[in-house]
Amino acid sequence: MPVLPTASSPDTALLAAGAVRDLPPGGRKLVFTPGGQSILLLNVEGEFYALENSCPHAGASMAGGNCDAHVLSCPAHGLKFDIRSGKCTASPQMTIPLHEVLVREGLLWLKPPDNCW
Repeated sequence: MPVLPTASSPDTALLAAGAVRDLPPGGRKLVFTPGGQSILLLNVEGEFYALENSCPHAGASMAGGNCDAHVLSCPAHGLKFDIRSGKCTASPQMTIPLHEVLVREGLLWLKPPDNCW
């Protein structure tokens, strides 16, 4: 799995997530970290979002959930999460961890949380 050291910190590696052209608005894909963690990558209205592919309620995959504007629904139980904050719309203390998405030269890169995968 390709990683790219960042200019600001050579110890920080970015995870390759594909080309921008391969994820059009409304598109989604799963990206896997070197440790096997599943990350859901979404293109909503030309903006890219990445979140852990696991509902905090019961661990269900979020990949098949309906995304309406910036709200992603869990396909298992219907809980709704704002993909900009990771917070559940009905219970804000329940969150899905987010990952920063960087666009560089037409490619998508995911930044690891706390500089590690």
